[in-house]
Amino acid sequence: MTQTRSHMAAEIAETPEAVARFLDREMTGVTEIGHRLRTLDPAVVVTCARGSSDHAAAFFKYLVEIHLGIPVASIGPSVASIYHAPLRLRSAAVVSVSQSGQSPDIVALQAAARRAGALALSVVNQAGSPLSTEADVTLLLHAGKEKSVAATKSCVVSAVALTAVVAEWSGDAALRNALLRLPETLNAALSCDWSAALPAFQAAQSAYVVARGPALPVAAEAALKLKETAVLHAEAFSGAEVMHGPLQLLEPGFPVLVFRQRDAAAPGIDQAVSRLRAVQGRVFIASPDAGGLDALPSVAAGHGSLDPLAMLLSFYTLAERVARARGHDPDHPSHLRKVTETV
Repeated sequence: MTQTRSHMAAEIAETPEAVARFLDREMTGVTEIGHRLRTLDPAVVVTCARGSSDHAAAFFKYLVEIHLGIPVASIGPSVASIYHAPLRLRSAAVVSVSQSGQSPDIVALQAAARRAGALALSVVNQAGSPLSTEADVTLLLHAGKEKSVAATKSCVVSAVALTAVVAEWSGDAALRNALLRLPETLNAALSCDWSAALPAFQAAQSAYVVARGPALPVAAEAALKLKETAVLHAEAFSGAEVMHGPLQLLEPGFPVLVFRQRDAAAPGIDQAVSRLRAVQGRVFIASPDAGGLDALPSVAAGHGSLDPLAMLLSFYTLAERVARARGHDPDHPSHLRKVTETV
């Protein structure tokens, strides 16, 4: 019997168009935000998000710290929503990311940060949501409705929106140009066949996802998707951190997915791969430069900082297939719902 295409699969396929729509409609706003951030020249940026949106925010953290040298910290929403702690954020910026823009704790932290003197930028998919209307400036994702509980296209577009801010703020022409070509890159990423990894992840009880730099939040997003759609225990680790305690859990055949972008982190990732294979982990490497045993094809994005987003889209297709192969509905995880309103 032919399986009905899942909402998750459809939304993964819609991602390049959603990214193109954002770039077409919001770049004027991005230019304004870049100007405001250059004028503000914040000593620190704080982020506020949960789940997949938090992974997009962490991707932003790496880009800001690498391209601008400004520290970025994630503040736990409960600091404002439960503890009502006074914040000291004069001349700082707060970036809140949410698909729905409705979660009370995210809204509360943004409000507290504004009261403390921070410039508030919200990145949301739902126009008119509390998070968007109560920010100083908002970028709308224009990702369209997501019917699957597992966020895919909204996560990628969130990361793209934040990357656009960094490119404008820093004046990085190479990053900006690669970003404008990203819809084409992502279309090619949809055609990358990662089915070689399907049997190992279908049979697994646990898995690791390993990366460094801007790819590390992508690894965290991949691990989350394996948990929520395939009911597979998966953890994300830095290529450096996995060499400590987590290495002890590896046994022959233990699946490890490695994201390797083409930047200064690549040599360290290569060393980690050698060590993981030495203890008989089944290591799959996603990289535009990967070749040989258990290599997963990936598209070069024209800039090392964007390579992880192309890998993420290829991974999403694998995750949807792993979920089905393990007998789960990727659209409707049994214990989750689309909008989670935490306090």
